Amino acid sequence: MWGGFFAVIPLVTVHFVDGLGWAAGSVGLVLGVRQLVQQGLTVFGGAWADRIGPKPLILAGCLIRTLGFCWMGFADTLPVLLAASVLAGIGGGLFDAPKNAAITAVTRPDHRARMFSLTSISGNLGMVTGPLIGAALIGLGFRTAALAAGSVYLLACALLALTLPHMRPEQVAGSGLAGLKTAALDRRFRRFTLVLVGYFLLSTQLNVAVTLKAVSLAGPGATGPLYGLSAGLAVVLQYPLLRFVEQRVRTRAALVAAVLTVGLSLGLMGFAVTFGQLLACVALYSLGTMLVYPTQQTLTARLAPAGLTGSYFGFSAISLGLGGAVGNVVGGVLIDAGARMGAPLLPWLSLMLVGLFTALGLRWALKEVPTREEAEGLKERGPTLR
Repeated sequence: MWGGFFAVIPLVTVHFVDGLGWAAGSVGLVLGVRQLVQQGLTVFGGAWADRIGPKPLILAGCLIRTLGFCWMGFADTLPVLLAASVLAGIGGGLFDAPKNAAITAVTRPDHRARMFSLTSISGNLGMVTGPLIGAALIGLGFRTAALAAGSVYLLACALLALTLPHMRPEQVAGSGLAGLKTAALDRRFRRFTLVLVGYFLLSTQLNVAVTLKAVSLAGPGATGPLYGLSAGLAVVLQYPLLRFVEQRVRTRAALVAAVLTVGLSLGLMGFAVTFGQLLACVALYSLGTMLVYPTQQTLTARLAPAGLTGSYFGFSAISLGLGGAVGNVVGGVLIDAGARMGAPLLPWLSLMLVGLFTALGLRWALKEVPTREEAEGLKERGPTLR
């Protein structure tokens, strides 16, 4: 699914701007609307999974994204492309949080971090292979590439229909959309989600500040090695690194240390004067980011009461949505401000401070979070004891 996504989304700009001569701003608007629709719907997708189970939503999301991507191949006007992109965003919003709820339901607590790590590795494999497949398909035309990407989701739908068990949700008070209110009123989880906005602000900088720095040092061709290194390290190292860390460090401490590593690596990038030095900093950055996702997802599953896992995963999407949106703006603004003021270190030291404060905020937000053993004991005795 990740491979199908990255096979077609980068080609949207290539085809409609470079190929058809559309305004870059209009295509950027289309991609931004898709992201907004998907992240907004993800919040509710998790809550609906608590009411009807994750499988129907995952299957519906795959089918709707199939239609959206295939429709893109036939788009010849901006309204049609916008409608197709919205449809693709709706599909992603339906399966995103329910996917995490399903993983939580079918794995034992002591295996969850590793399972989330494996899903992250598969995503990185898709990020590496998808653009290569898309580049090969674009020679056959954008329509062919779009239809091929859509067919991936149709195949995924068929495989999941056959293999994913239908998990009947526990009928607990406050499930469904009311579960979002429960998550929002959960003081510990609300703090955790809001503090993570700082991390997602940092995680978007690979696409903004770090990319701009790489291009300034090595030209437009630098983006290939940059993304290849980041995704490649995650594919090779994420699972063994997580196994090493989880045997020696508590999940809470691992998350704080990983965010600190991300912030420190961004600060060091300000001192990089060669592309090789920047890549070394990107490697450190990747070590941090590859630990954050599985530990964040594991803690979300741990904090969610029985029957409300989907709602909690849906509510957690707020941190990605806010952090990603703010990060895309802040990264560019800081780079421009540093250039204007003659202070090239300004953006990088500012981002490092964001990482430091985010790590301190996580330490504060997670101080009352139980260990895995304590959390499982509480859930066995019922959510009222929380």
